[in-house]
Amino acid sequence: MSDNKKYNGWTNYATWRVQLEIIDGYDWYEHEHVDANYIKELVEDAVFGDGPEINKDLLKNSYANAFLSDVNYYQIAQNIIDEAENEKEETQGK
Repeated sequence: MSDNKKYNGWTNYATWRVQLEIIDGYDWYEHEHVDANYIKELVEDAVFGDGPEINKDLLKNSYANAFLSDVNYYQIAQNIIDEAENEKEETQGK
């Protein structure tokens, strides 16, 4: 990793959460080949498949909420307002 660490020493919040909640605790001693693709498959299996025993619904909801907490709802609302005003001006101008 580079020196440009953004969340608890990890690239971002999502990377930190996956490491903390899914990857941490695995016994890596017996794994001969570990790469990014293997980790991705492991995480997807843990969340969506028959991976380790974790509360999948709780984990999915938690991850969804973390993602949604980053949404700028004010920007979306302002965009809708701006588009409505532009449409209104175009309609009145005709």
